[in-house]
Amino acid sequence: MVNIKLFFDKVSKLEGKKTKDLVLAMSDAKLLRDEIAKLLIDLNEAQKSNKGKEEVVKVEITGGTFK
Repeated sequence: MVNIKLFFDKVSKLEGKKTKDLVLAMSDAKLLRDEIAKLLIDLNEAQKSNKGKEEVVKVEITGGTFK
């Protein structure tokens, strides 16, 4: 997540300067791409593992001593 954070920081820094272009070195772009790909793969695997699982939530409401 380091490369994603660095990207956000670069965009935020340039946003204050009203700059229209952001240039990334190819090595930085590759690292950012790889990090995003890993996140998407993890998300996809998490969705597959949670598919079909239902979470049961039990809620019990009592009036206490209210009559």
